[in-house]
Amino acid sequence: MKMKAGKATGPGGVAVEMIEALEEYGVEKLTSLLNDTGEIPTDISRSVFIALPKKPGATECKLHRTISLMSRVTKILLRVVMIRIRSKIKPEIADEQYGFVEAKGTTNAIYTLRTLREQ
Repeated sequence: MKMKAGKATGPGGVAVEMIEALEEYGVEKLTSLLNDTGEIPTDISRSVFIALPKKPGATECKLHRTISLMSRVTKILLRVVMIRIRSKIKPEIADEQYGFVEAKGTTNAIYTLRTLREQ
């Protein structure tokens, strides 16, 4: 997985280094835990929301940015789900689609339009 080591563990208390140390055994246990019940345990799905002020001394809600700290196991699960969804949706996306598609960002489309306009 593409997860950085040394980051906060989140509410679950499981660090990336712990998951990497388990290697294949950890993958098997996580897979069986999620596949047996078909539900995500509440300990894994719990997130902690923190409001950070955009400017020092901010007192209004609109002057704060909210972040969420979630379990590393949840992040791994969400990444697996995203990969599966992308593989199912990819054939349905038209060639003209830009943005949210790998190697076809909106900056590429803007560059193409500018080049066509200049010619």
